[in-house]
Amino acid sequence: MRPAYPARRRLDREGVACEALDNGFESRSDPAALQEVCDRLGPADVEALLRKWLARLPDPWSDADRDAGYGYELWVLQAEVSLTQVLDRPVTGRALFEEVIRENLDLGRPDQVALIFERRVTRRTPGRFRARVITEGVTPSLHVDYKSSRIKQHPKEGRALRTETVINDTRDFAIGKRLVNLPALREVGASASRRLLDVQRLGRDPMAGADALAHLTGPALVDGQRASALRLTDERAQALLSVLPVFRLQPSGFRAADLRAHLAPLLGLEAGRLGQGRLSCELRRLRLHGLVERIPRSHRYRVTPLGLRTAVFATRTHARLLRPAFAELAAPSPIADAPLRQAFERLERAIDTRIVRAGLAP
Repeated sequence: MRPAYPARRRLDREGVACEALDNGFESRSDPAALQEVCDRLGPADVEALLRKWLARLPDPWSDADRDAGYGYELWVLQAEVSLTQVLDRPVTGRALFEEVIRENLDLGRPDQVALIFERRVTRRTPGRFRARVITEGVTPSLHVDYKSSRIKQHPKEGRALRTETVINDTRDFAIGKRLVNLPALREVGASASRRLLDVQRLGRDPMAGADALAHLTGPALVDGQRASALRLTDERAQALLSVLPVFRLQPSGFRAADLRAHLAPLLGLEAGRLGQGRLSCELRRLRLHGLVERIPRSHRYRVTPLGLRTAVFATRTHARLLRPAFAELAAPSPIADAPLRQAFERLERAIDTRIVRAGLAP
């Protein structure tokens, strides 16, 4: 039984506004009320629904059978516990999920399965332990199996991430099949989904990365002070970042004069032509972006750990990846040992061939 539909009707009756997302909720005006309504679903509600229909359907039991204690008892054949996380940036949802898949293909290993499902796995544990990526149309889904149960994770209508724990045999978790065990099964399913998300979060936090990149490459505003962006492909920004590792190991920090001595040659200038006003601007830009910090009660600065990591990564990526790759792509004629250029040309030929075969060529 999926609680979203009866919960939605109950919320409508109680005047709580909510927006549906298939069999879940995308938004709601009163989260506490929604949670309280969903928590009401229990064994008694499911049992009442069964008895309601049994009273209307033909009953094979005679009065003597019923007097003898024969009748129907509801057991759990399959239990599904779902968690829907609505994305505040839907445009990044698909990219996020594809990255999650690539970085978590080892979830099917027995040690990872034991961690997610919180069950001990030995050589004698029956069943297959595996992680699978299944694509239906253009929508991928990640499956992690434990005995007869599994966790399925997939994008939901491009606006949410859906994590579903499906328990096909309650004995997998030493829980009985009677309906009274429904709360225990719900706890198992919810805990497994949360642990899976915790494992994935430990390996990747793309939103934090996107925010950090936007903060670095965009204008900074801190306590009313403004600084221009550090555009990583700009020659001036690359020169400024290249200097930071030089000062990282200086315990007493560095001064503006030290920055001038190292920065001016990288910009093709004599040290005397790099004025104090420009140096102050560069130091403010580094400080407001969190790459350096001022030593209290002095005119000296020190490079922060974030500043060192950013400087090394940005300069090495620019020098060893971006510039050589764009040299291959922008060359007027193919280079014999340029694999990136050759790969793009093969892609272009394949697209052109497909256009001709489809009769779309002009």
